[in-house]
Amino acid sequence: QVQLVESGGGLVQAGGSLRLSCAGSGIIFSAYTMGWYRQAPGKQRELVAIITSGGIMNTADSVKGRFTISRDNAKNTVYLQMNSLKPEDTAVYYCNARRFLHDCWGQGTQVTVSS
Repeated sequence: QVQLVESGGGLVQAGGSLRLSCAGSGIIFSAYTMGWYRQAPGKQRELVAIITSGGIMNTADSVKGRFTISRDNAKNTVYLQMNSLKPEDTAVYYCNARRFLHDCWGQGTQVTVSS
């Protein structure tokens, strides 16, 4: 059974940092493209950052220079380091694992940035 479990969300002041983690099980983790998405209230879910099985990263323009995605295949974990957080980064952050037609989501973790 595939499972993605996010952790590390919380409440932080503007300018602060958080690191999200997503632990995967039930998949050959190293073969999957891993990603972080977010959804703010009343808005569509949007891509934050992805990292391919080969380590190629892509980051949304809105977080470029502030957020960094990384992965540790030995730990079956993908991370999102978030620095210089802004109130507009407030959202539920979801972990995603994708390989061909196989698409899996975590349950999400809330990130709230206060001004």
